[in-house]
Amino acid sequence: MYDLRFQKGKEMLDKIDGKGGEEVIDSLKDIAPDLGRYIVEFAFGDIYMRGGLDLKERELITITSLLSMGGLEPQLKVHINAALNVGISKEKIIEAFFQCIPYAGFPRVLNAVSIAREIFEEIK
Repeated sequence: MYDLRFQKGKEMLDKIDGKGGEEVIDSLKDIAPDLGRYIVEFAFGDIYMRGGLDLKERELITITSLLSMGGLEPQLKVHINAALNVGISKEKIIEAFFQCIPYAGFPRVLNAVSIAREIFEEIK
């Protein structure tokens, strides 16, 4: 069960996050390898594999959740890239951030837009 769960999670992680996801998991190998395994198994092997939402919807929820919590810019960067990887347009990402203004506030939205700008400029 463990190996199949990890394998499914790893395939989903690679599909969604590509190199960025792999870098996150690799960065944990020397200090908290089980944390990387839990991310792969639970977040990507269990949650992302569920029905009911497609990958675009899941990533849109993820980036707006990270924006709303604030202080999670490294994770937001990974998931903005993931949103682009699954086919969410730059315009839709920014529009989703606008939707967060009344609930999360201007500072958090400004931070997210700043990260999006960096990513969008990198992929030009």
